[in-house]
Amino acid sequence: MEIGVIGVHHRIASVEIRERVSFTQSQKEEAFSTLKKQGIQEMVILSTCNRSEVYIVTENLKQGLDSVCDFLKYYSGIKNISEYLIIKRNKEAVTHLFKVAAGLESLVLGEDQILGQVKEAHQFAMNHFQSGKLLNKLFRESITMAKYIKHTYKISENPTSVSYTGLKLLKKEIGSMEGKKALIIGAGNIGKLSLMYLLEEPLEKVYITNRTRKRFYTLKEDLNLKDSVVFIPYEDRYKVIKDVDIVISTTASPHIILKKQFMSNLEKKLYILDLAIPRDVDQEIGQMQNINLYDIDHLKKVIDENIAYRHHLRDPILQLIHQGVDDFYSWKQSIKLDKIIAKISIEQEKIKQNAINYIERKTDISDKDMKKVEKMINSSLKKTIKPIIELKKIKDQKKLQNYIEMLNDILRM
Repeated sequence: MEIGVIGVHHRIASVEIRERVSFTQSQKEEAFSTLKKQGIQEMVILSTCNRSEVYIVTENLKQGLDSVCDFLKYYSGIKNISEYLIIKRNKEAVTHLFKVAAGLESLVLGEDQILGQVKEAHQFAMNHFQSGKLLNKLFRESITMAKYIKHTYKISENPTSVSYTGLKLLKKEIGSMEGKKALIIGAGNIGKLSLMYLLEEPLEKVYITNRTRKRFYTLKEDLNLKDSVVFIPYEDRYKVIKDVDIVISTTASPHIILKKQFMSNLEKKLYILDLAIPRDVDQEIGQMQNINLYDIDHLKKVIDENIAYRHHLRDPILQLIHQGVDDFYSWKQSIKLDKIIAKISIEQEKIKQNAINYIERKTDISDKDMKKVEKMINSSLKKTIKPIIELKKIKDQKKLQNYIEMLNDILRM
């Protein structure tokens, strides 16, 4: 079995491309169903504001990656999608996931949301029986390594989420936040983070809207919200926009939720931060008078104060990641040995039964003595397989692979 990853991310694809390759939960289910029919044995789809990647396990990796590429072309409607895709195979794919989980591939190095997103993507795939033995091991190991890196190197000690970086951009553009009013659209994880950061500012009022009130009540309990944070019905969002200085939109909607035709002309400045993928806000709104519209790609222009320090940590972190990748491949090779050992065990059982049958036919051995003979045969056969089990201790992957190929050749004779 081979491992691959194919998808788009912020370094190659613009937000216009990324939003067309993003997946809602129901769209992931449809993708699972379609790709399963193409012979892909395992898959996990990671879809965030900065990347949409499909991790696969298949016997024929070229065919599997081609199938996913064709699917993404059809799904996104982008004929030249291959120009924006990253494609990594086997060890490169494994290394890529380790780096993604640790935040090394994020828009903001070490950002603190991606690990949770990797966990959620894997859990969703498991819930739908799409992640099997290989991807389960790979994702668990990459998550464990990412936790260790974050704890050891404090790479996410300071706030570095997209929400925080977006707020830094707004503060730079607006200046003082004192007495300002804000509207957050969406009460999911990004909406919650945005609210937490806004609550640290001297705002007069924060409005939150969501399609359902339930999430707001959860936020109110989790964050012990005061009266200055007010829920408004989703259908009233356009009315409130007239009264606020800041709008942060964070929904998981596959459609535009702020349209130009419903926006009124404003007499004062309005700053809109669209953190959603696909984007929540009609791009034409950015052309309206007194409105400044920012999306995910604008955050690339924000200078992270901790960037030099974090880049300094890349080398030791990469060493850890490479060790984690090597350990994963040692485990993967051991699976091949397990299959060989299982085949040999089956053959040994046949040899034992043939020997026992022969002894029973040719002698008048008692049951008691027969049990002793059977015990001796089992002991001897275990000794013959012990050297093969010892091969698992070999760290040199090429050397181990040579032994595995040799044993497979012998078993085929």
